[in-house]
Amino acid sequence: MKNTFSRRKLIKLAGYSGLAAALPFPDFLQQNKTMLQRRILSSAAEMLPVVGLGTWIQFDVGKSEEERQPLREVLKKMTEFGGKVIDSSPMYGNAEEVVGDLTTATGLADKFFYATKVWTNGEQEGIKQMQASLRKMRRTTMDLMQIHNLMDWQTHLKTLKKWKEEGKIRYIGITHYTVASHEQLEKIVKTEKPDFVQCNYSIRVRNAENSLLKAAHDNDVSVIINEPFEKGSLFGTVKGKDLPAWAADYDIKSWAQFFLKFILSNAAVTCVIPGTSNPEHLADNMGAGYGKLPDEAGRKKMIEFIEKL
Repeated sequence: MKNTFSRRKLIKLAGYSGLAAALPFPDFLQQNKTMLQRRILSSAAEMLPVVGLGTWIQFDVGKSEEERQPLREVLKKMTEFGGKVIDSSPMYGNAEEVVGDLTTATGLADKFFYATKVWTNGEQEGIKQMQASLRKMRRTTMDLMQIHNLMDWQTHLKTLKKWKEEGKIRYIGITHYTVASHEQLEKIVKTEKPDFVQCNYSIRVRNAENSLLKAAHDNDVSVIINEPFEKGSLFGTVKGKDLPAWAADYDIKSWAQFFLKFILSNAAVTCVIPGTSNPEHLADNMGAGYGKLPDEAGRKKMIEFIEKL
């Protein structure tokens, strides 16, 4: 379920009114500062901005201008504020095609790092699906191809390794969105050492801290985080609540930035991919990539504050 209305209401409650007022970081842009970036660990020096964009539900729209115009603005704002990673999947309905259409139509196609997934059983079905993803996203080479929710992962991993050697994809990844999958993800990280692992992690769901994130870091596997807002439920928890005064010590100006900066303060995290179809929310999310990140004491205060709500 989309949380657009509730989050818009929260932004207004926090004192913002309209897009211009919702941008808490124009000074960073004026000073030519860039978003925090972290290295893709399996690369020599390639860097990724720490806040990207998920497309589940939000980009699964039709062809009408009414549906697509906000998404076009989301992509434009993303590049303005330094974001780069767009994560999609064949599972997400029309999302891959919409990403391909809009990045091309805006003339921004070469500004992004494209990640999608294979989500089917069988070698040939996987190949067929990945070829379709390349066409839909209008790419000759995919930056990151991931095995979605570990589906038939042994089969697809062989194909992905071959495709990487052939230059069809640049990086290989594995994904899941549940805590129950973390143990298996960790085993694959240690034995197969993919370029990326994507998993769920948030201020209330911290199981990945137990060992998965450390395993990824120790094996030079970069980490993409999904479900940073717990499907929007975190916004319900803080509805009507003011940010604590000490949040300003970490350049936090909204609840979205509070939740995202907690995640990014873990050094093992390479990028977080909150999904949105709202340009205001996109701008707010991108702000989490600027300014100070919480230290260990700050992380502890953040957890304690949320747990008391």
